[in-house]
Amino acid sequence: MIRPDITAYRPCVGIMLFNKAGLVWIGRRFEKQNDDGIGKWWQMPQGGIDEGEDIEAAARRELYEETSVTAVSLMKESERWYTYDLPDHLIGQSWKGKYRGQKQKWFAFRFEGKDEDINLVVPGHKQEFDEWRWAKIDELIELIIPFKRKLYEELVQDFRALGA
Repeated sequence: MIRPDITAYRPCVGIMLFNKAGLVWIGRRFEKQNDDGIGKWWQMPQGGIDEGEDIEAAARRELYEETSVTAVSLMKESERWYTYDLPDHLIGQSWKGKYRGQKQKWFAFRFEGKDEDINLVVPGHKQEFDEWRWAKIDELIELIIPFKRKLYEELVQDFRALGA
């Protein structure tokens, strides 16, 4: 059921983490039911902005909570916000029914650490991914869950010059 009464978007940050070779960090979401059946999808770190929180600080916090990574340098902040809508059946269900999707500010960071520094299990935080790897920027669009695909197409276009 489409919910035209829910128009707000959840404020969120997304992080495109590049290694020295220009590859992008992606994590594999745990397998669960989605619009395309049961499957595993890969995505970049993202998460909500706490009320009153600085946006770049939110990006750094989310990156840490999902990867343990803190050794980064800022490469680029997106000039605009990106949005996506949830599938119709999830509007009014996800995020306590308050939002129809997310609006995201994206940051590109250069990873200054070693791969061994990356840890998907961060004490005090819910594990988001069961596996991770580095990917070419053009792979991102095929690996993301379909309802976020348009957003990833825009991101790849806007951040392409930074990657391999």
